[in-house]
Amino acid sequence: MAENGAENGVDTGLQITSGADMTRIQVACEHQQGLIYVVPAERSWVCNSETLPAHALAGFFRELVALQNSSVGNLMRQWGIYYRQLPRTEASAESTEDPVTG
Repeated sequence: MAENGAENGVDTGLQITSGADMTRIQVACEHQQGLIYVVPAERSWVCNSETLPAHALAGFFRELVALQNSSVGNLMRQWGIYYRQLPRTEASAESTEDPVTG
């Protein structure tokens, strides 16, 4: 399954390509470009392959922000990136209970 990152006919510069063992997120604009790879890992075992990228990125940002590191916070502000954890829905809380954090 591949998505072109287009929403309402507007190119967002994000292209998500899902595979069996890896999801690639290509980020590109006229000034810079890169690839983010998301693969199964120790902390992402609870999700199926379709939702693993969302689980990994949300968990990564949750823990990165929780470090309360001023250098990380300043860098995120400079790039205009903010993260806020949202409450889990009742269905997701039942199916993805994290044994480490409860």
